[in-house]
Amino acid sequence: MYGEVGVLNMNSKTNNMNGNARQSANAPKKPTGSNYTEDWINVKAINNGMIVLPNNEKVTGVKVQPKNIFILDPIQQQGIINALGNFYNLLNFEFWFIAADRPVDISVYQSQLQIMLQNAQTPAQFKIISQDIEKANMFINNQVVDTEYYILFKEKNPDEIGKRIRLLINGLANCGLNSSQTTNDDLRIILDNFLNGGVRTEFGTVVAE
Repeated sequence: MYGEVGVLNMNSKTNNMNGNARQSANAPKKPTGSNYTEDWINVKAINNGMIVLPNNEKVTGVKVQPKNIFILDPIQQQGIINALGNFYNLLNFEFWFIAADRPVDISVYQSQLQIMLQNAQTPAQFKIISQDIEKANMFINNQVVDTEYYILFKEKNPDEIGKRIRLLINGLANCGLNSSQTTNDDLRIILDNFLNGGVRTEFGTVVAE
């Protein structure tokens, strides 16, 4: 996905230089004036849970809900690992497994704790809620993030896209993992991680459940 977008971008510049309408090297670049990443990385659009490339290919996939298998007994752990191995072997198309960090917004939770603190009936309740508030503030100060996991692929045919999405969701379900098709916000989070070097941007987020 990322490499080919870059290749397309470089090829377009080469074609402009070798074509009939040759642009002067000293000509000033026209500023885009856009605050949206997809307007300057050669991405045509992000809609319906898909990144649309200039050649009309779509990059999409599923977001996988994480599961801690280490709290399970060894037999269950091995069962999930074996199921995942069989699942990966069934995928007859190229895919990318991506881990991306999403900033955690616990402001709603903090507000609820403040209300509970005001309504505390006993010193013990007041102490416990105060400790929870301190922990929440620690998370915010340390810029805690949720790590989300994605399986993405590239395809142009809408029917094939739907078929692959169903295959991924059903296959992961057989491994005991919940998943859903990527949303526009998910894809922007992924681009933000890769293009901004993981630097946190200031916009609203939600805690994944």
